[in-house]
Amino acid sequence: MFPTPIAKTSRAWQLTYQSLLPVALVVWLLPLIAVMLFSIKPDTDFTTGNYWGWPSSFEGFANYGRVFFESDMPRYLLNSVLITVPTVVGVLILSCMTGFALGIYRFKGNLLIFFMFIAGNFVPFQILMVPVRDLTIDMNLYDTKTGLVLFHIAFQTGFCTLFMRNFIRALPFPLIEAARVEGVAEWRIFWYVVIPLMKPAMAALAVLIFTFIWNDYFWAIVLTQGADSQPVTAGITSFNAQYRAAYHLMSAGSIVAALPPVLMFFLMQRHFIAGLTLGAVK
Repeated sequence: MFPTPIAKTSRAWQLTYQSLLPVALVVWLLPLIAVMLFSIKPDTDFTTGNYWGWPSSFEGFANYGRVFFESDMPRYLLNSVLITVPTVVGVLILSCMTGFALGIYRFKGNLLIFFMFIAGNFVPFQILMVPVRDLTIDMNLYDTKTGLVLFHIAFQTGFCTLFMRNFIRALPFPLIEAARVEGVAEWRIFWYVVIPLMKPAMAALAVLIFTFIWNDYFWAIVLTQGADSQPVTAGITSFNAQYRAAYHLMSAGSIVAALPPVLMFFLMQRHFIAGLTLGAVK
């Protein structure tokens, strides 16, 4: 049922695995390496067709300087922060409460409500594009950071509720029963008993949701327009000129936009792995 560990396979297969692993790593990193190479090339390399060759001159400082000081990239980065951070906080608050309610309380309709949260994850975003856009226009939330935050919270809460509910159901229930016997209020049980045990799961979800929202491009271009509300993923397209795209600046902007999620993952790596593996072994 489960794959055989590499250490227990034959020597020939181990050598094959070790030789193919660097190849797979290079293939995986090739697009990122290409973007990094493009970001230090001058604009003339693209007009002369030098796409994959060695840069005719290194213009990394000039390209990144133009991205930061001669464009709206700092504003786009700030918009992404103002969109992503409230979304992560709002999703964690709602999913913790809904996960607690669905994981602790046994009531008629519990599974039905739980399945409704799950069902929302299977609806393709492309189907919802026009209705959601019309809804934001009717509510005067179109082209606003608030509208994008509320939309992301609504859609991400379903997946996070699934994660939190299953996590809470795996917690030692006698702790909650003991607190109830002592007469502790339900909200105190949630705050002082359940929340401390959920910290690894919350850290793992925070990293995942931060990455999802920061890297979102589809809804960023559907629900926003202009530098006042667009996040960095949509703002990178502002480097497109009327007749030709500034690929060197778009590449530099892409590298800048990719750094926050990477830093977020490495800063929270220990908590992220702990949250994903907690309960995997006893």
